[in-house]
Amino acid sequence: MQVRITAVYMRGGSSKAVFFMEKDLPSEPEIRDRVILAAFGSPDPNARQIDGMGGAVSTTSKVAIISPSKVPGTDVNYNFGQVSVTAPLIDYKGNCGNISSAVGPFAIDEGLVSAQEPLTTVRIWQENTKKVIIAEVPVKDEKHQVEGDYSINGVPGSGAKITLKFLDPGGSVTGKLLPTGNVRDTVETREYGTFTVSIVDAANPVVFLKASELGLDGTEIDEIDSNPEILRKLQVIRSYAAVIIGLAETPKEATEYSPAVPKIAFVCEAKKYKAVTGRLITAADFDLVARIMSMGKLHRAFALTGAICTVGAAKIEGTVVNQVMNEAVLSREEIRIGHPSGIISIKPVIEKRGEDFHYVEAIAGRTARRLMEGFVLVPEKFFSKL
Repeated sequence: MQVRITAVYMRGGSSKAVFFMEKDLPSEPEIRDRVILAAFGSPDPNARQIDGMGGAVSTTSKVAIISPSKVPGTDVNYNFGQVSVTAPLIDYKGNCGNISSAVGPFAIDEGLVSAQEPLTTVRIWQENTKKVIIAEVPVKDEKHQVEGDYSINGVPGSGAKITLKFLDPGGSVTGKLLPTGNVRDTVETREYGTFTVSIVDAANPVVFLKASELGLDGTEIDEIDSNPEILRKLQVIRSYAAVIIGLAETPKEATEYSPAVPKIAFVCEAKKYKAVTGRLITAADFDLVARIMSMGKLHRAFALTGAICTVGAAKIEGTVVNQVMNEAVLSREEIRIGHPSGIISIKPVIEKRGEDFHYVEAIAGRTARRLMEGFVLVPEKFFSKL
C-alpha cells in the first residue's frame, strides 16, 4: 500500500522544493521526517535519489512546510528543511532565501492569501529563523503571475519579479549579527592549521574567509568540486566554526548533524572570470567575487540567504568581506556579488548604533514558478514509528 500526500513542486529563485501543507503531513516530527525522506528518495548511498522526488543535489533537495500563520501581523507560516541526499537527515536549522520567493506565490495560488491585482503583499513568518519576510508578488486573474521580463543568473529565461524584503535578518540562528562579538576570528584546526575568518549571522550564519587563505585565486568553479582536499578543508573550517558559535559540541557533530548551517564562503576582490555559461564577467560588472558551499559542494549560483549575509558583512568594517571591497563601492545602495552563474545584487540596509551594527532589512528580486501539482506516493510503512 502507498499513501497519497498532496504536494506541489516549485522553483523558487535558483532552487527547487516540494511544498506540503502542514495539515497533510503526520503531526509527529519523527514520522513526518521519515515520510518526507521517503518522498525524496533519501537516503540514497548512490547520491541519486532515484526512488523519490529529490533532484540529487542540495539545491533541488529541499522541503517547504506551509500553514496559516498564528503569529500576529503575518499571513503564512513557512518551515524550511534541507533534505540530505545521502543521509537520513533533514536540517531545519536555517532558511533558504530562494525557496522563500516561492512561498508567496504558493500561498496566493492555494487561497491562503487573498489575491490583489496587480501586486499582492504576503507577510511570511519564517519558522526556522523566527523572522518576517515580506513578499510582493505579481498577480493576474487571481493567481501568481508567472511571466515577465525579470531574469536572475542561474535560471534560464525570465519571469515576473517577486520582491523580497527580509526584515531584521541579523541573528537568524544564533541570535546575534556577529555571533562571537568580533568582526574577525581565528579558527584553529587540528588538520590544516589556523585561518582568519569572519562569522556573520544574517538570514543564515556564514563563515567567510579570503580565497588566498585556501591557496585559491577566488574565481574557481569546477576546480572546487574536483578537488577533494579543498572540499575537505572547507568542511573542516566550517565544522570548527560551528563549534565556536555553539551550533555543535564537536566538529564531528557539526559535519554529521548540521551540514547546512553554518554555510561557508570564500571571497576576493572583483576580477574577471568566466561563468558556467561561458559568459565573461568583467571586474566592472560587480563588486566582489564570492563562492559559497551548499551541503559540502560548490553552489553553482549563490544562496540568497548567503548573499544577504555577504552584502551585510561587506558593510561591516573590518570583516574579511569588507577588506576585499573597494571603498567607493561601499557607499552604493546595492552590492553586486560575482558568483559561478553570474551576478546577484542585494540592497542591504545597515545602521551603526554606537559600536554595534543593526541589519534593518535586505531587499532582493527573484522569480518563481509552480512546476507540478498533485500527489506524492509514500509507502505505508513509513507512517509508523520504528
